[in-house]
Amino acid sequence: MADVNVDISKLPEDARLKLAELDLELSEGDITQKGYEKKRVRLLASFAKNNPVQDTTNDPTTPSPQTAANRRAQRRLTREDNRYHSEIRTEAVMQALAMHSKKVPVMPLPSKRTSNYYQAYPQRQQKDRQTDSSSDDDSLYGDDSSRNFNRGGRSRDSGASSSSSFSDVGAPTHIPNQERPRSAAYVNYNIPGNTSRQALADVMQSSRHSHHISQPPDVTNNAKSIRQADRVGRGVSSVRVSGNVVLDEDDSAPRHQGKVSAKIQQLLNTLKRPKRKPLKDYFVDEDVAALEMPQVDPNAPKPEGSILSPVVGDALIVPSGLPRNLEAALHRYGSSTYKANAVTVLDQNGKPSINLTYGKLHSKTQKIAYNLLNKVGQKGEAPIKPGDRVALVFPNNDPISFICAFYGCVVAGIVPVPVEVPTSKRDAGGQGIGFMLGSLNVTWALTSDACYKGLSKTASGEVVSFKGWPKLNWLSVENMSKSPKDWQPSPRTSEDVPCYVEYATVKDGSTVGVTVTRNGALSHCRTLTVACNYTEGEIMVCVLDFKRDVGLWHGILCSVFNGMHVIFIPYSLMKVDPASWMKMITRCKASVAIVKSRDMHWGLLAQKDHKDINFNTLRLLLVADGANPWSLTSCDAFLNAFQSKGLKPEAICPCANSSEALTVSVRRPGRTSNSATGRGILSMQGLSHGVVRVDSENSLTSLTLQDCGQVMPGAVMVVIKIDGPPLLCKTDEVGELCVCSGYAGVGYWGLQGITTSTFQVQPVHPDGRTIGDKYFVRTGLLGFLGPGGLVFVCGSKEGLMQVSSRRHNTDDIIATVLAVEPMKFIYRGRIAVFSIEVLKDERIVIIAEQRPDCSEEESFQWMSRVLQAVDSIHQTGVFCLALVPPNYLPKTPLGGIHLHETRKKFLEGSLHPANVLMCPHTCVTNLPKPREHRPDVTPSAVHVGNIVQGARMAWAQGRELGVQEDEPDTSKKHQFLTEILRYRNQTTPDHILFTLLNSKPTQGKSWPPQVQAQLTITCSQLHKRSERIGSMLMEKGHLNTGDHVALIYPPGIELIAAFYGCLYVGCVPVTIRPPHPQNVSTTLPTVKMIVEVSKSVAILSNTLIVKLLKSKDAAGIVEPKSWPPILDTDDLPKKKLAVVYRAPTPEMLCYLDFSVSTTGMLAGVKMSHAAATALCRSIKLQCELYPSRDVALCLDPYCGLGFSLWCLTSIYSGHHSILIPPSEVETNPAVWLTAVSMYKVRDTFCSYGVMELCTRGLGTSTAALKARGINLSCVRACCIIAEERPRIQLTTSFTKLFANLGLSPRAVSTSFGCRVCVGISLQGASCPDPTTVYVDLRALRNDRVTLLEKGSPHSLCLMESGKLLPGVKVAIANPDTKGQCADSHLGEIWVSSSQNATGYFTIYGDESLHPDHFDAHLATGDTHTSYARTGYLGFVRRTELTQSDGGRHDAIFVVGALDETIMLRGMRYHPTDIETCVLRSHRKICECAVFTWTNLLVVVVELDGNENEALDLVPLVTNVVLEEHYMIVGVVVVVDPGVIPINSRGEKQRMHLRDGFLADQLDPIYVAYNM
Repeated sequence: MADVNVDISKLPEDARLKLAELDLELSEGDITQKGYEKKRVRLLASFAKNNPVQDTTNDPTTPSPQTAANRRAQRRLTREDNRYHSEIRTEAVMQALAMHSKKVPVMPLPSKRTSNYYQAYPQRQQKDRQTDSSSDDDSLYGDDSSRNFNRGGRSRDSGASSSSSFSDVGAPTHIPNQERPRSAAYVNYNIPGNTSRQALADVMQSSRHSHHISQPPDVTNNAKSIRQADRVGRGVSSVRVSGNVVLDEDDSAPRHQGKVSAKIQQLLNTLKRPKRKPLKDYFVDEDVAALEMPQVDPNAPKPEGSILSPVVGDALIVPSGLPRNLEAALHRYGSSTYKANAVTVLDQNGKPSINLTYGKLHSKTQKIAYNLLNKVGQKGEAPIKPGDRVALVFPNNDPISFICAFYGCVVAGIVPVPVEVPTSKRDAGGQGIGFMLGSLNVTWALTSDACYKGLSKTASGEVVSFKGWPKLNWLSVENMSKSPKDWQPSPRTSEDVPCYVEYATVKDGSTVGVTVTRNGALSHCRTLTVACNYTEGEIMVCVLDFKRDVGLWHGILCSVFNGMHVIFIPYSLMKVDPASWMKMITRCKASVAIVKSRDMHWGLLAQKDHKDINFNTLRLLLVADGANPWSLTSCDAFLNAFQSKGLKPEAICPCANSSEALTVSVRRPGRTSNSATGRGILSMQGLSHGVVRVDSENSLTSLTLQDCGQVMPGAVMVVIKIDGPPLLCKTDEVGELCVCSGYAGVGYWGLQGITTSTFQVQPVHPDGRTIGDKYFVRTGLLGFLGPGGLVFVCGSKEGLMQVSSRRHNTDDIIATVLAVEPMKFIYRGRIAVFSIEVLKDERIVIIAEQRPDCSEEESFQWMSRVLQAVDSIHQTGVFCLALVPPNYLPKTPLGGIHLHETRKKFLEGSLHPANVLMCPHTCVTNLPKPREHRPDVTPSAVHVGNIVQGARMAWAQGRELGVQEDEPDTSKKHQFLTEILRYRNQTTPDHILFTLLNSKPTQGKSWPPQVQAQLTITCSQLHKRSERIGSMLMEKGHLNTGDHVALIYPPGIELIAAFYGCLYVGCVPVTIRPPHPQNVSTTLPTVKMIVEVSKSVAILSNTLIVKLLKSKDAAGIVEPKSWPPILDTDDLPKKKLAVVYRAPTPEMLCYLDFSVSTTGMLAGVKMSHAAATALCRSIKLQCELYPSRDVALCLDPYCGLGFSLWCLTSIYSGHHSILIPPSEVETNPAVWLTAVSMYKVRDTFCSYGVMELCTRGLGTSTAALKARGINLSCVRACCIIAEERPRIQLTTSFTKLFANLGLSPRAVSTSFGCRVCVGISLQGASCPDPTTVYVDLRALRNDRVTLLEKGSPHSLCLMESGKLLPGVKVAIANPDTKGQCADSHLGEIWVSSSQNATGYFTIYGDESLHPDHFDAHLATGDTHTSYARTGYLGFVRRTELTQSDGGRHDAIFVVGALDETIMLRGMRYHPTDIETCVLRSHRKICECAVFTWTNLLVVVVELDGNENEALDLVPLVTNVVLEEHYMIVGVVVVVDPGVIPINSRGEKQRMHLRDGFLADQLDPIYVAYNM
């Protein structure tokens, strides 16, 4: 529908608002494109009366014929470019792009680090260009088609992200004070290239609403990483303040924080997906998540003709006097016309100086045949017998040696296998040829002396073994001994034996060998002789590769069969002198020329040589790639240029051929009747549906086809459907051409399965009747048969891409791409188009070689225009468009692009593109329907529904926490940890409670380093030191009972003594991780924040940290006077504490536990004395801890279960704790395991970070550890302290790695605790083995739990998080309705126990904000019990294991944090599942984290490799998330290793990462915004 040219800015305000509403309806899918256009035209019609439509005939986007001719004349000579060149297509594309110039795209630019750009691209120089946004060449056009995706240009910036450049073609000039509609699609930006960050922020601020971030009233901590000291603090803000935060709050501050989010808002403006209708049912079964099938277009054209009857060619009437076979031809011409030239080769100067006569050819073939059969094998090598296969390895400039070797094999009855010379590393596909030679059992290779010398040799002088190639014996065909005068090869008993094997490449990229029999080769020669009217003595000029295809059939076989003279033009000469073949026709008065349309185009460019050309003698110009739809343009242009030089129109003869059926059709030379040739203008839309429909000549989407001649003499041809059984097509239906002839190939050597389906096809009618008993051969060509037996080809199966049930051909896409001003930006002819399967559908990928002088902005402008052109012309989207550096794509031996190798490199992530643009939002239309939640569902309905669908209610509990009468330890009578410590001081004063270990410096070459005890402390020593610390608090600190004291210590015994010193005087300790010395700027503000939030009135620390807090570096970050009084415990008074404080009730506050959640929020919880002792008692019973036990701890002692194990449990149970700070493991990964072995520890506790350090650091050192006597067989429980889903991959790797040191697989287990209850489950040595289940990942997204077998598709392995501690009861509840779930549902884990925390200690002192976190009641089920809400999702499953009480064991499985789950498309995704699949997508991804922002999924990957590999990750990450999770990635961020922040427990801080990304603080290598 024609658009109305109206200046939108001059419309009245109400009209502009109506337009904005209309655009909004279209973007949300409430109106169709057609309805949108109708309403818009109707609305603008009244305003268009005084604004006549402008004449577009002089549109600068459409070049005039003279300009186009001049451009063609100036084009640089490149390879294989004219094949797709079409001025008609260029005009159509330009016209289509001009139609889009009314809108301006809003597309975010990628961010690329400019510091160290691609090393593989050194010649690239970035120029500062001031882009004229209104110029035609650099402008971008919005897309006005039905798909409505807007695109724009991209530029680079020196920072972590780039500025935007939007052009405003065809739009009114922006007036600053003029009001515009609020709809984003109508906001026109006119910002020149390389604009500042401030400008972009300002523009985007005016185009969108402010986004408020609502978070709980907490603050956050960015602790140092275990993996890397400065991992977290590389630029990520260390404190996240809660509340409603507006991104751009301070107008005076530099406004760069909202820049990334502004780009994401731009991206959102481009994504216009229709709304989904809500589903009827609330409970969505797993099968609902099936992919949507492509919708069949009811208006799509359907074939209407009758069933096609087989088309029979003319009768094959063999002229009398032809030789009876190829050997007879050699003998005849070698005897009768022995002085006649058989082959002439042009040298590098273009002179025909190298000749071979028929006499020489005959004698050389006899000599080679004799030597092969009689001389080879005399030195102990394998002999060659008739029927054996022999490789012919000759360069493309030596046809004389090749033709001698070829006919020498034929005469000897040996099967020649012509292949390419395996010399150049840039030539791709050599490995496939090697595999084919291996399957053919080839052991000998024939070559020339010059070629043999050029092959790579080993030190001993032998030819190197090429990758994939079998071991070959090399033999030169020169300087062979003469054969006896009367020698003749033994006569053959049958002619139905292989004559030669021609290599071919099938669609999957593998190389196969097509077998041609002697009868087939003879029949082919006879058929071509009749079809082309070949006669003896004719001169043929051949430009093609003589080893295969048309060059072999005509230049080697037919020429000798007819006694013709062939002049070969080497490819290397064609690059220097593209008109050399035309000169030879003129000079030698040749009557036949065999070329490709590429050669015709090159000849057209060599205009200075045209004046001497004469084609009067030329009767046959055979166009070998005439089956390519775009060869028509070259044929027409060549005829127009040279008809005045004697070229006759009937001499141009396109032909169609295939590796399997050989010659499919050829236009007969000399025929001038109207029925001899034909061409048609067809609708590309009809062809995409497989239907032939005539289109108008001026249509943008028409394809003009020329015929490829008639069916060959003696052959029969049919057209069958492309997919499924070989059903005959209708007369107006496009299908695969099949040929029945006496000369076609007989099969793929050694591949019987695909041979049957390709070479032995019996076409059938729709009712099942076969058309006869003849077998047909599939040609791989797609087309139809016209009147008079004319063959029309419109594509090939190899280039076929079936996207959403529509067919597209790679050649068509390439032609469209080349029409978008390619000369400025890319190299013509260096474009690869292929499809990859993603999400059960094919997706189009375009890869082109970019010119070195093309700027980043220009590249993306061109890429966006390509997307628009493909969408307009082909009505399909491009999934990925990539640009690579010049001369970078894998090459074929003749210099073309090796498509299969390019595709392989793309899929494995080794292509290294320079620019990538992904458009999954546009292309992926078959995602599952989103799940719609019903707000009217009540808790009771959910409860009933869950009971119906579940087996039992989801709850579980540990054993009873009762007092055992026979327990010898009397510490159970004490309710306070201080009393227990005093009791132990009185009863066992010399019992060692703690030993702090570190690693000795390595002496000499001994490894691993030794472990030594740095400090030990007994019950008496700890009690006395605690008293002295308490005394110091009272005297120096003048503290009162109930005051909060911050303990800032490194992991060690000092921290424990300070903790009990505070309890001795009634103060409330708050343990805080000290600032990192190498990262003070990031970690110190966090320490200060916790001190303030906890309302600490004093700080206890040691001398080292006190100096750090008062240092100059710290003073520049935190005002020294702002700290509360700092007390140094290294300088303690010797005065004894007069009296130890005892709290009035156990429910009083014991300590504050501040912890960082996985969402990056830090909050403190209040732990009472009763909760602390109950937790210690639970752990003591679960792990069977007694004073005689040794327990090794290697974890952080600042919060949660780690703090309890470090500081509390040894006091309660009396066992000996061996303390190993995690920093020691960073220095010496073996220190923990060495200590476990040295002390023969039964129970050890660690963190995931420690386990990962051991796995990575000791992976190759287990043998050395074993030699040093490290033995882990003593370990019965190695428990990981965690607040997340168990990391099965890490625990399995750790178990397997150290199994040979005696570590039992059942010993390794995990635990679970959280803020509201620091200890929920823990695996003891006597507990049942950990349970592992496999659940359906798709069901989990819908909060359903469905168990699967191991190895099932979409299965996720989960391990239980330890056994519930005694006294702990858990229930699974719906987090929204609070109804109790059944065990078939995923829900929030609620916990009831005596060790629950009593509440939050917040900065506001208002505990009423989260009352239900600690005192929640189920709406259904057990409504009386008070639970604490953990904020974690999980489920309960009853297992077959037996508990200590004799009942069946209920396992608790933690799936992930509720706050971290990603809700997209109505489904719940867990970040760790997405991250796991992303890590698998490429070996260079060392870490990954995901989060969402404004409903876009952002994936951050750490690249462990060179920067030029960054863009390889973008398509792979996008693909794997689509395949496994049915989610479209909105943004892919590639960063350096160590950027993703990790907390003290080794858990990713995704919200910190999100804040850093949105504030432009990550310094990414590359940021890709997927369209």
